[in-house]
Amino acid sequence: MDKKYIPFLTVFLLLLSVACGLGTRQLDPMLQTLTPLSAAVAGTATARGSNSGGASDQLATAFAQATAKSQDIYATETARASLNDVSKLATATVIAPAVAELPRYGIDPGQGQVAWLHKPATIDLNGYQQYGYANDYPQITAKDFVLASDITWYTFNSLSACGFMFRSNGNTNKPSQYMVAITRYATGYLGFTATVDGEISNMRSIYLASQDKSFNWQNNATNRLVVVVRGALIDAYTNGVPVGEIDTTQPPPDSFQSPPSLELPKNASNDQQQDYQNQMDQNQQNIELMQYQMAEARKNFAKNKPIFSEGVLGFVGVSQSGQTTCKFNNAWLFLIER
Repeated sequence: MDKKYIPFLTVFLLLLSVACGLGTRQLDPMLQTLTPLSAAVAGTATARGSNSGGASDQLATAFAQATAKSQDIYATETARASLNDVSKLATATVIAPAVAELPRYGIDPGQGQVAWLHKPATIDLNGYQQYGYANDYPQITAKDFVLASDITWYTFNSLSACGFMFRSNGNTNKPSQYMVAITRYATGYLGFTATVDGEISNMRSIYLASQDKSFNWQNNATNRLVVVVRGALIDAYTNGVPVGEIDTTQPPPDSFQSPPSLELPKNASNDQQQDYQNQMDQNQQNIELMQYQMAEARKNFAKNKPIFSEGVLGFVGVSQSGQTTCKFNNAWLFLIER
């Protein structure tokens, strides 16, 4: 994990200025190709064309069953396999959870390859106006892809967010890139932003309370964030629930939607009551910041044309003040090949 101090910017503009010069470790060659397991069971995913009537869940179930059957076949064949075959089987076993999760998002595992499985990563921020980023595989760029991670957060006296940046040019001072991040703000908020040469040029606001009933905005909570990026479209999921489709060719909305009211949890502890009061104090400031950002994004969209096709990607965290920790676990990247 790396972090930097930066001058005053609004919360999501901070997110957008995340740097991309990440790490140096090379990708395991075994993860650079579609594995025997994913190829063997890819045929079960060909019914992906229809997403109605629970087709995605049915496909996920069928895929899991096929995966189990394929693993039995591979176990039998291992007895007479070469060392190379055993290595492939080991790789297939490692990536099986990622491969099995893909149909939940309408993705046929035969359409691409698992590029990496990421070890747990933590971004710790403490102080005023800070951001951090993490990725062990900076050499991997992505055009169309699925990026997934469990995100656990802790904040104290901080406006903060945790998420992904992608299709970035890697410029640390004036980035051109997309970002999707989640925050505790307004009992759960997902924000999409785009910058061109460091200037905010597109933005969407998605309040999660009405869409993902399982989303937990409390401190030390864990939520799973997944983005499916294909062409101009970004499909966002939290905890397996589709919460929004973003068309990056469309400008920001004409108005900023007011957030839902913040409610104190039943039987709240003393810590939760104090945290609730902190959130209430920060909410009005957040509204003002986001209204300003939306206006700036509308002004800059036509001028900057924030359309990006490929670039680097990674995890990000941002904190306006105080303390923030973003933990990323069970994360993987799948590259979609057309």
